[in-house]
Amino acid sequence: MSSNITAIGFYGRVGTGDLNHFDLSLREVADTGADACEIAGYSLEVVSGGKIMKDRSARIAKIVQGYDFKKLSLHGPLVSNFMDREHLDIQKAVMRANLELCDQLGAGLLVQHGGHARPAPGEAVSDYDSMEREALAEMAVVAERYGVRIGLETIFATAEGQYVQTPTELAATVRSVGSPHVVAVLDFSHAYLQSTLKKLNFRDELRAVAPVTGHLHVHDSYGLPRSMTVYRPAEATAYGLGDLHLPIGWGDIPWEAIFSELQFLPDTMLIMEIEADRFADEQPASLERARRLVELNAGRDVA
Repeated sequence: MSSNITAIGFYGRVGTGDLNHFDLSLREVADTGADACEIAGYSLEVVSGGKIMKDRSARIAKIVQGYDFKKLSLHGPLVSNFMDREHLDIQKAVMRANLELCDQLGAGLLVQHGGHARPAPGEAVSDYDSMEREALAEMAVVAERYGVRIGLETIFATAEGQYVQTPTELAATVRSVGSPHVVAVLDFSHAYLQSTLKKLNFRDELRAVAPVTGHLHVHDSYGLPRSMTVYRPAEATAYGLGDLHLPIGWGDIPWEAIFSELQFLPDTMLIMEIEADRFADEQPASLERARRLVELNAGRDVA
């Protein structure tokens, strides 16, 4: 029995468009011994007004070609949102540009945040679900052209009255699109937070989304919404509040039990969003822990 997780790596540092910084961020990931890297595409200053800047993308591609990662993924804009009716056309244009960039860089998956909206009184959330599904189906055709998968990421609500799908609902969206070029990105901490907010069973939510998951975001937390003001990331860590992006084992996610049970789609990448600017010294231990989780996943006892 083998795991469907085929590569393990880290998220690169988020830069400010300086390509020397980008090169160094790839070097940092490569030096950990990881065989995969997720590129923070939204920080590269390579898409302008929904169009890819080809001279700049060529320079970025040349930098990427200097590394021999087994797998690459690209994270689209943090504001990506196919429930954004007002900006839907530019949202789709930016995704088209990022899918083209994936093709140029050899990245096999583009991360797209799950949608969020603020429905007006009496407005059906199903209208927002349909908007997202239609946009994803349209983009799946573009993704197929490039041989890239779009990964719809589990997120969590950040404000009162904000509509965000649960992992179970996000899985239904992926199934509804019905394309092999649209999969779920299971961000465990995001799923944990949304489960807490909606008073759902975290493990049941993971079981619901795992069968359509083709990409993993791994970082630890306590699944507790940020309910007080903090001034530094270390304060949030001390109180265990929010989307903490902690090294594996620093929170209370039961990693071994989860990876011993769940199955994911073939050719799934495991990306640790454990940032080098905070936890470079902790990355080697997290990499070893992740490798053990993949070994557990290969030996899981499932029907």
